[in-house]
Amino acid sequence: SGSRTSKAGSCAALPRHVPMDLDCKTWALYPHSAYESQQAAKPKPVKPDPLSIRRKRKYESEGMRRSVRAILMVHVHGHPHAMVLKANDGGYKLPGGTLRPGESERDGLNRKLRQFIKNADPSILCEWKIGDLLAVWWCPGFEGAAFPYLPQHVTRPKECTKVYQVTLPEQCVFSVQPQDTLVAVPFFDLFAEPQTYGPMLGEIPQLVSKYAISLFD
Repeated sequence: SGSRTSKAGSCAALPRHVPMDLDCKTWALYPHSAYESQQAAKPKPVKPDPLSIRRKRKYESEGMRRSVRAILMVHVHGHPHAMVLKANDGGYKLPGGTLRPGESERDGLNRKLRQFIKNADPSILCEWKIGDLLAVWWCPGFEGAAFPYLPQHVTRPKECTKVYQVTLPEQCVFSVQPQDTLVAVPFFDLFAEPQTYGPMLGEIPQLVSKYAISLFD
């Protein structure tokens, strides 16, 4: 595939919307048309108990919930888009999920991504790359708001979520649970409508701004 920067992995001849910085890292984006989505072959069973009750039980047996989320990006005609999951109730979230007890963050995120990213063509290598830790969010309760800092009065947070940069393979198929829809949201919508997408997704354009975006065709 061809890149619109002169050298992948360098900051030479950057697109005009990316600031020149000799120390910047690159983030490769492939066109949205290179990706497909399908319903997961093994849907997760529906649990009857409310989410807050299940999380309280887990907290009592395992302690603070640890979660990992991935920022996955594509481009549409040169404009960066984040791949996010829209739930049937209208909420938005990043792909990822809960870690197992004792599981490292990168191992857990790779496990979640193996469930989510499938190979579209067995003759082509389907390999993603987990990059930088971009943000840490704390949830004081079993449901409700999360904060990008630990509130001073909270001594026993109920969840810690870490958000990572993930570079997608050139093409793949996303395996999506039936209660979710995978959507590509442009940066200008994420930035302009934080009340729609929530603060975790709303800060994505700012988190990504330190990278040189390499657009591949």
